[in-house]
Amino acid sequence: MAVEKMSLAKALNESLRKALDTDPKVLVMGEDVGKLGGVFRITDGLQKDFGEERVIDTPLAESGIVGTAIGLALRGYRPVVEIQFDGFVFPAYDQIVTQLAKMHARALGKVKLPVVVRIPYGGGIGAVEHHSESPEALFAHVAGLKVVSPSNAADGYWMLQQAIQSDDPVIFFEPKRRYWDKAEVDTESIPDPLHAARVARAGTDITLAAYGPMVKVCLEAAAAAEEEGKSVEVLDLRSMSPIDFDAVQRSVERTGRLVVVHEAPVFYGSGAEIAARITERCFYHLEAPVLRVGGFHAPYPPARLEEEYLPGLDRVLDAVDRSLAY
Repeated sequence: MAVEKMSLAKALNESLRKALDTDPKVLVMGEDVGKLGGVFRITDGLQKDFGEERVIDTPLAESGIVGTAIGLALRGYRPVVEIQFDGFVFPAYDQIVTQLAKMHARALGKVKLPVVVRIPYGGGIGAVEHHSESPEALFAHVAGLKVVSPSNAADGYWMLQQAIQSDDPVIFFEPKRRYWDKAEVDTESIPDPLHAARVARAGTDITLAAYGPMVKVCLEAAAAAEEEGKSVEVLDLRSMSPIDFDAVQRSVERTGRLVVVHEAPVFYGSGAEIAARITERCFYHLEAPVLRVGGFHAPYPPARLEEEYLPGLDRVLDAVDRSLAY
């Protein structure tokens, strides 16, 4: 078995390298992805090995980057687009929402758009607004887009492979503060389906459902709660659209309680949809209301205040206590 311990950043790099090596129709495009290797060095060394025609440094024009990727996809390529930071995606939002998400349906299924849009997202690195936000709900709301986020290196490697192989457009959110977290990656294993949730830690008293950067926080909360005699199950959702509601339902039917945790603001966040669906599905199993933990409904603060803004261990544990108190 080809098992190696690597960071999420390294796993994503290896995944792109594997895709470029396997399929000559795969292209990587974005600002500084070539000679520099990307702001976070996710594409480091790829242009050197695969050339400037397959790893393409683009102008600083996100709408043009995504528009070009759409054209390439229509001609049979599988472009992987990098947006440098979460807040930079919005010049391309029109292309993503009005073209990328809709062309398949507009063509009555005759047109496929296998485009992956990689977006580093979330806070925790001491950056400012436009560099630290979590806009996943804005994309998950749009029919025709798949939206996913790995929480660890193994998922980063395999989920990016699966996203590139998908014939549907995939918005691939990468939790930037987890880029340097290491885990074992088995590059010869059989991965879970791209949109399947996974139990990251089994428990019996309450379920914590999270994705991306908050899975690690929830695992830390579960470990802390165990010291107080509470058994907390952690469910890594992995996908925000579609959401594996069946997996959430199975977990909640076991535990009777659910707290949804995400870094994005709670207001109109993905946790609201999960809370509504699970209340509908599991009404007679719930021992407490579904609670949500997330960011505040406010612009992202200056770096010195971000730890107060971001949901952390204390806020997750407080929600666990409030749920168990019912």
